[in-house]
Amino acid sequence: MQHHLLAPLLGVALTLVAFVAPAAEGARATLLHAMFQDHAVLQRDQPIRVFGRAQAGEEVKIAFAGKRGRARADANGRWSATLPALKAGGPYTLTASTSGVVQNVGDVLVGDVWLCSGQSNMELQVWRSLDARAEIAGADNDRIRLLTVPQSGAATPQETLASPVQWTPTNTETVRDFSAACYFFARELQKTVDVPMGLINAAWGGSRIQAWTSGPALRGTGLYNDELDVLAQYAADPVPAIGRWGEIWTRWWKARPDAKPGDEPWSASHVPGKDWRTAPRDLGAWEKWGVPELARFDGMLWYRTTVKLTAQQAAQDAVLALAPADEMDMAWVNGVAVGSTYGAGNGREYALPRGLLKVGENSVVVNVLDTYRDGGLAGPASAHALRFKDGSRVPLSNPWKYRAEPGTDSPPRAPWQTAAGLSTLYNGMIAPLGRYNLRGMLWYQGESNTSEAARYGELLRVFRDDWRSRFGHGTPLLLVQLAGYGMPRSKPDESGWAALREAQRNVANGDADTGLVVTIDIGDHYDIHPPNKQEVGRRLARAARHVVYGEALPPSGPVPQSVRRTDDAVVLGFTGNSGDLVARGADGAIGFELCRAQPGSCRYADAKAWGNTVTLRAANAHEATRVRYCWADGPVCTLFDGANLPAGPFEIPLPQASADDHAR
Repeated sequence: MQHHLLAPLLGVALTLVAFVAPAAEGARATLLHAMFQDHAVLQRDQPIRVFGRAQAGEEVKIAFAGKRGRARADANGRWSATLPALKAGGPYTLTASTSGVVQNVGDVLVGDVWLCSGQSNMELQVWRSLDARAEIAGADNDRIRLLTVPQSGAATPQETLASPVQWTPTNTETVRDFSAACYFFARELQKTVDVPMGLINAAWGGSRIQAWTSGPALRGTGLYNDELDVLAQYAADPVPAIGRWGEIWTRWWKARPDAKPGDEPWSASHVPGKDWRTAPRDLGAWEKWGVPELARFDGMLWYRTTVKLTAQQAAQDAVLALAPADEMDMAWVNGVAVGSTYGAGNGREYALPRGLLKVGENSVVVNVLDTYRDGGLAGPASAHALRFKDGSRVPLSNPWKYRAEPGTDSPPRAPWQTAAGLSTLYNGMIAPLGRYNLRGMLWYQGESNTSEAARYGELLRVFRDDWRSRFGHGTPLLLVQLAGYGMPRSKPDESGWAALREAQRNVANGDADTGLVVTIDIGDHYDIHPPNKQEVGRRLARAARHVVYGEALPPSGPVPQSVRRTDDAVVLGFTGNSGDLVARGADGAIGFELCRAQPGSCRYADAKAWGNTVTLRAANAHEATRVRYCWADGPVCTLFDGANLPAGPFEIPLPQASADDHAR
């Protein structure tokens, strides 16, 4: 899934700098980490960690709001001091000094600091939300401070941010491009929690949860050891690591259920058959080619061409240059894997292993995966070439052949990819924050993991514990559950989106410091980015009031508490609702299903709400073993409470039927 990506990993030639070279923060005459600067917000009611860099062995003195601390830089120049906890207030000046350097940071407030992270729905800016013009015009709040983390991936944890950042007070200029969900959350929360708010937005459209989780935490799952080994090699020596990744990709291809022996489209000896067709010269989105079967195609498509080289060209170091690919590519030259990148924002540049090219004809093969809207290898044709060390280039001017791959297979993601890799966004965007004090974390992500919903619950718990190990054990986490997306179906079906929502619900239920925000009713059947982020912010604030601040109000809306059988029906009991349950738009609540154990056995049920209960009736009620509600990518579901909060999607087991029930 590809949304609003900044520069992705381009290939070995560019990533050597981005992924291996450490940032040179010590080159600046500053002592404080980049998070500590003018207009910052520091967390109240907690001992305040302050940290930075100085000369090895040098003593650093800290002064802030009448409190003082000191630290000594270690052999690597890192220092960290702790100041006593403070109540909300300010503005203050934070001073760090050594015998030769003094750094003052002004207009610093003490309040509550929130880290807002996830993929495109967290990244979505205020200017893209509902009524954006009025929202921007009315934004003027010096007590909400904003900081956006630069989008950057890395193969190893970074100490510093990829580019300079700035804390800014909220006004019509600064709020426009800030996360709408994050901003509207703080604006709503400040109505009842009247303290300064510091908002840190670290989000990347299309990102998977694996990219936001540290390498050690992922290794602890035992699921990604081979990929993490490749990533470690990639950080030190990319070219052989890419070749090793090609071997892993090949094993995946051959192990697919519908794999055909000998079918290796990337192989130098592969001869395209009748299933290969000629692509348009300038390529571009395959949905625009005028080929009916590609007009709405999401999946993998193979591209193949050849290029003739002279002896002088084949002997040189070379780079394969490609136009952007939407959304992920895997490239081979002469049957050898040379690179893989996620993201449609930039072209690809893949350094080729020495000796790979040969005199005469050479094969170039690119596999492109697209899962959302337009997909394919972009043009123009002149953008694709082999570029040589002497500065010359040979365009890939022969016509490209293509082959669409049937089915919904999703290939493994190269572990160094930014938004789709392993630990890459944690390394480039979270690790550089250090251990900056937080009040809580907001997480709005999951769309890019719906193909692996069965694994998401485990990954979410690992992610939560991983971030708490950095920012503080017990740090509250507020989860925004996936909104509805896609057209409703005429009969019950299986759904990766629904299964992922269930994983989110179960994770939240298992931890008192995790809150769930239900948004199933404010999705958009046609847009994966619903613009009503104001309501998302209101519901996040409500969840925070309960989970973080301990208010005795229902955090989200009606949740199932009990289920029992009666003579001819199933009765669900709910809790967490404000007032009686109500069905919107019909006499009965829409969206309930009664199911047997096996997939495909679910049937819609008639549902009547009364007080805190819902009674379900269906022809298969006596056979049912489980109840589902709102179980679809974009379901229609109409159960609400008196505060107009929706009951969220769920699946729960039914008590085992008695012998009398079976006799009926």
